[in-house]
Amino acid sequence: MRTVSWDDRRGELLLIDQRLLPSEFRIARIRTYRETADAIRTMVVRGAPAIGAAAAFGLALAGFQSKADTLPALLRDLQEAADVLARSRPTAVNLTWALQRMLRVAAGYVGTPDKLRQLLLAEAQRIADEDVAINKRMAEHGAALIDDGDTVIHHCNTGALATVDWGTALGVIRMAHEQGKRIHVLVDETRPRLQGARLTAWELSQYGIPYDIISDNAAGYFLRSGQVQKVFVGADRVARNGDVANKIGTYMLALAAYDNGVPFYPVVPTSTVDLSLQHGARIPIEERDPEEVLALQLRGRPVAPEGASARNPAFDVTPARLVTAIVTEKGIVYPPFDLHLPQVIHHP
Repeated sequence: MRTVSWDDRRGELLLIDQRLLPSEFRIARIRTYRETADAIRTMVVRGAPAIGAAAAFGLALAGFQSKADTLPALLRDLQEAADVLARSRPTAVNLTWALQRMLRVAAGYVGTPDKLRQLLLAEAQRIADEDVAINKRMAEHGAALIDDGDTVIHHCNTGALATVDWGTALGVIRMAHEQGKRIHVLVDETRPRLQGARLTAWELSQYGIPYDIISDNAAGYFLRSGQVQKVFVGADRVARNGDVANKIGTYMLALAAYDNGVPFYPVVPTSTVDLSLQHGARIPIEERDPEEVLALQLRGRPVAPEGASARNPAFDVTPARLVTAIVTEKGIVYPPFDLHLPQVIHHP
């Protein structure tokens, strides 16, 4: 099933609860826009494209929740809900992109409130369906970069769980595998929430793709010893100049890849590119609860001493100079990114 889907019969948003994988597969039923915001904030749903689709359905839920019987009143309720949803994860640009797209539908509408509610739901479904099609186009472009016999390092989770379905960087790997290429994946654990060890490894198992889990700080060893041919990652936001914000640890991985001459490829839908930001220093970096770091245990015992403090940035920014190329649904974009990214974004 899809990571993000809509139950027509009950009028509810359905999300795979990613906090429980791989030990338990459970569907979270979301009934309000505030529950949607909470699901995004607590990472029931995660991954920039999946967050965007979930937020779109969350705004549709807000329309159905609203008691407004006039169009201006409904628009006010929708704007209030959009503000709440927008604050749930500040780094992922797909969140604001999806909300703005939904609000444009509302702003341009003339008619009854009930009809607008249905139009918003249809637009959210369209965003979800488009995401699947976009991912498959990205996968086809990116798979051309993978050769038979390659070993690839992958950071975080960018598969079907991070999108509505199929995936971005992991979708590229999956496509190459389905084309018959023999691939081996080294899966960064991706601390502190371990999305690689928990989610990417689980997905690769479903697809039958060979993999090994490695600690994040082992990546440099494998790159320097010549055991890796490519690095593929996702992104939560890409600035105009090609700076890439992605899960914490991506920058260190990119540095090691660059130093050893290994190509480094972010795989991102064009909706993740933020042309309004000239460079990555302007990308807001979410800092999450220190307990995500401090609560780690080894053999049932806390790793950190009692009373310890921690810092927990969720993302870092990889400078464009370390990026070999960016894979999008419109093709592979090479440097200089500040010239080529706008051309790709504006091309029909």
